[in-house]
Formats: sequence, structure tokens, C-alpha cells
Amino acid sequence: MFAITIAVLFILFILYKLLLIVPMREVNVIERLGKFRTVLQPGFHFLIPFFDRVAYRHDTREQVLDVPPQSCISKDNTQLEVDGLVYLKVMDGRLASYGIEDYRRAAVNLAQTTMRSEIGKLSLSQTFSERDSLNESIVREIDKASDPWGIKVLRYEIKNITPSRHVIHTLEKQMEAERSKRAEITLANAEKAAMINMSEGERQEAINLSEGEKAKRINEAKGTAQEIAIIAKAKAQGMELVSNALAKQGGHDAMNMQLKEQFIKQVGGILKDADVSVVPAEMAKLEGFFEGMEQVTSTVNSGATKGKGVGA
Repeated sequence: MFAITIAVLFILFILYKLLLIVPMREVNVIERLGKFRTVLQPGFHFLIPFFDRVAYRHDTREQVLDVPPQSCISKDNTQLEVDGLVYLKVMDGRLASYGIEDYRRAAVNLAQTTMRSEIGKLSLSQTFSERDSLNESIVREIDKASDPWGIKVLRYEIKNITPSRHVIHTLEKQMEAERSKRAEITLANAEKAAMINMSEGERQEAINLSEGEKAKRINEAKGTAQEIAIIAKAKAQGMELVSNALAKQGGHDAMNMQLKEQFIKQVGGILKDADVSVVPAEMAKLEGFFEGMEQVTSTVNSGATKGKGVGA
């Protein structure tokens, strides 16, 4: 019975060494008597017991490796602490087994050295603003160096870029100064706009006042012109009426009488308002004066009548 059990266990052991099932996510590197034989893809395979063995197993899925934080110096001599993630995939199981001892550790160390080198080419502000181009540069350099290892670096992502405390304090002061500068610029622009608006308002007010004064003067000139025209027209009409009246019979007598009354009225007013007594030297001859005027008027009228008769 014991012998049968031993035989069954030996047969199972032989079958275990003979049969190999490779999972879908792996590739297995097979060695025969210590020498590389082949790389088995996922599926069912047969091995020669005690001659063939699985030397390495590699995961063919995309792997994520954490790159520890490290100190870097930027182009403007600023100390930074940078960490990241590197994504890679095994493309050749043989090279991943025999091309390097540990491709994971090698990829992480290569990512660190490449990251230090690339950050040294950029200033502090560029490391924040050009993170995508920095990731692409690191991936390109790592992938070029890792090609003999049988792995493919798919991408690299920087997680954190942390300046030193002194740099952070300086940046905070710089940002505060920048905010103050923007505030002062905004206030200056507001004051400038207010002054422009005030000057525009005063200019428009002066224009409106000048336009109003101009319209006022034009209206006054028009009113004065109309007044002069009306007065002139009234005087012309008055003179026409006077000339028509003088042309009628007895018109000159009426005019003489009117002139005498106005003269007497004016002289009476002067005598009344004067502080001293004013007596004309020819007062005694005043009546003769009027009689002489009547004779002159009669002579003029008779002359005019004869002229009309001759013309007729």
C-alpha cells in the first residue's frame, strides 16, 4: 500500500513537471539544463521533467512604478523636490530576463536621473507651466535607454513639484507684490477713466453753453433786425401819410399850426423847468416871427401851384 502511494505521488510529480499552463497575463522563460530554451506564451505546454524549468515569469500587463521624491536643481538654481509615476510594459521576456537584473528598479532609477537632468534645463516657472513637455522628454529618454531591457516605457507623470520653504516664502511675497501691482494699476485706470469722463463732461458742457449763447445772440440779432425793420416801416408809412396830408388843400397850414404849437410847448417847458429866468431877446418879435413863417409858406405854396400849372 505504501509503495502504491509512493508511485502515485511520483506520477503526479512527473505530470506536474511535464505539464505547464501559462496564464493569459504572463509569459514564462524556459531554461533547459541552465540554458535559455524559449519563451512560452499563454496556454498549455509540455516540458521535459528534470531538464526544462521555468526560470522567469513576467507580467505582460502595464505596470505602474512609483518614483520616490528626490531633490532637483532648476536652471535658475532653485531647489525642488519632485516625485512621479512611470508606466511600463514588458515587450520581450528574454531581454527582460537576461538584459538586466531588475528592470523595475532600473526603470525607477533611470526615471529619477532623467528627471533631474530635464528639470535642470528649465527655470522654476517653466517646470510648472511646461509639465506636459517635461513628461514627454522624460518618457523619450527613458524609453531610449530601456530598449535593450525588453520593456516599453509608455508614459511618465510628475505627481508633485515642491519648492523649498524659502522659495515658497519668496513666491508668496512675489505673488502678493503682483496682486498689489495689479490693484494699483486697476485703481489708476479707474481714476484715469473718471478724469477722462469729467473732462468730456466739462467739454460737452462748454460746447452746450457756447451753442446756447450763440443761439441767444442770433435770436437777439434777429429780434433787433425785425424791430428796426418794423420801426423803419412805421416811419416810412408815417412820412408817407404826412406827405399825403401836405399834398391836400390846407395841409401846409395845418403843419405850420402844429409846428407853432410844438415850439410854444417846448419853450414853455424850458421856462418852467429852468432854475433861472430865461427870457428870449426877441420875445417881443415872436409874433412877427410866426407871421414871417406864414408868408414864406404862402410864397412856397404859390410857387408850387404855378409850377404845376405850367407843367400842365
